Amino acid sequence: MHVELRDSESFEQLLRRFNKGIERSGIIREHRRGLRFISAQEENRAKRRKAERRRRRNQAK
Repeated sequence: MHVELRDSESFEQLLRRFNKGIERSGIIREHRRGLRFISAQEENRAKRRKAERRRRRNQAK
């Protein structure tokens, strides 16, 4: 990802903009997911659990 310094922008603002761009693009998420192998069955099980939690949370409201 490439970020250019804007006029009168501090380094902290530039870094914050860079980090937000990286987060939005999903690069870090992909990298972390690739650090350990997750079988397709395990991934599907996690998706089902997450969907069930989301469904219960929505029903409670």
